[in-house]
Amino acid sequence: MPAGELFELIRPLVVVISIALSAWVLASARKRFSIYLAFAWAVGTLFLPLVVLPVYLVVILFWRRPARSRRWRLLLPLTYSAILLVAVGLYFNHENHTVDAHLARANQAKLVGDHDTAIREYREALTIENSPHTHKLLAIELVNAGLLDEAMAEFRLAQQGGEPVSCPRDTPKCEEALKGISGLNR
Repeated sequence: MPAGELFELIRPLVVVISIALSAWVLASARKRFSIYLAFAWAVGTLFLPLVVLPVYLVVILFWRRPARSRRWRLLLPLTYSAILLVAVGLYFNHENHTVDAHLARANQAKLVGDHDTAIREYREALTIENSPHTHKLLAIELVNAGLLDEAMAEFRLAQQGGEPVSCPRDTPKCEEALKGISGLNR
């Protein structure tokens, strides 16, 4: 598994763990500090958990001020966690459906030779943004998958959009297909 795929798999888990640690710090800090300082500790733990959490633990270890009991002490941290989880979920959902995300997944699929996935991702990217360069990339992938008629239509759309029609180096299948496509100016 490539490092990029591994990172994309563990990133949501790391964010959820960071949110949970931040909520715990908020619940703990509310007993010892003012609400503003408690939120400062929580937000610091959210963004820099490996730095702020150990510092917070050292501070509360040596802080001699007695902890106060609060009514509904878990309501604020749970609300804080729920709001963060919803916001992060919406962000990841939006990020997963951008043109760049589709192009990145298509590129990863090309690297492992998965033509069907690459074609599907290029088409999804084209539904979001009609780009001559993406039409060209789709055409090259269609040629590699052996779909010459569809490739010809995509090469024409790329050329109409102003993209020069060419093939990457060391792709004889693509060069042969371009020779067979009449009427294309290269």
